[in-house]
Amino acid sequence: MSNNPSGRIFLADDEPSVRDSVGYSLEQEGYEVVAAEDGLDAEQKLAGDFDFDLLILDIMMPGRSGLDICREVRSRSTVPIIILTAKDAEVDKVVGLEVGADDYVTKPFSVRELLGRVRAQLRRQELDRSPVPEETRIVSGPVTIDLARHLVTIDGRPISLTRSEFQLLRLLAGRPGEVFKRSQIMEELWQTEFEGDERACDVHISNLRQKVEEDPQRPRLILTVRGIGYKFSDS
Repeated sequence: MSNNPSGRIFLADDEPSVRDSVGYSLEQEGYEVVAAEDGLDAEQKLAGDFDFDLLILDIMMPGRSGLDICREVRSRSTVPIIILTAKDAEVDKVVGLEVGADDYVTKPFSVRELLGRVRAQLRRQELDRSPVPEETRIVSGPVTIDLARHLVTIDGRPISLTRSEFQLLRLLAGRPGEVFKRSQIMEELWQTEFEGDERACDVHISNLRQKVEEDPQRPRLILTVRGIGYKFSDS
């Protein structure tokens, strides 16, 4: 993390009102903010300076979309990414998480909500950097999770997961058979009270199933518990 005690945040949005209100609120919280006014501006600034602790990217921007930028950034960094989406853009939310975003906030949003998500992501990032416990591997059914090296294998086959997918699998596989509510999953992952859209949990689960299940439509590892949430089956 940067030398700034609260973190250095990159904010890209083509709406001046969003940049002004969000940027001001983040700075009041003690964060250093670098803003971009559109996709091309964001691309250029990120190419020249990548010392950031978190990125906030609007999906719909002139020049280059937030999805394109998210995909490019994720190919070289695990920095937390929050995307901003339109209220009715369900596909954008799903695609955003698929290309590596950690969370999304739907416009119009309250700055308080966004600040909460920012704090949660930075808190989780610090926890990810904490010393690995003595038990550095989780073995559950065909899944092996190497906590020290941040690697996952299924029946010995390496699986590439995003940061959020890794933490989700670590949570579920580490406590097989235990049923987790959606809100509980999000709170466990973010290490804070979750106030956002619990459908983000469903999207992360769906993305994870695409990578760890032989048949994602008929999952055998990550099971849905109707009306409650999810559990991991190691049998």
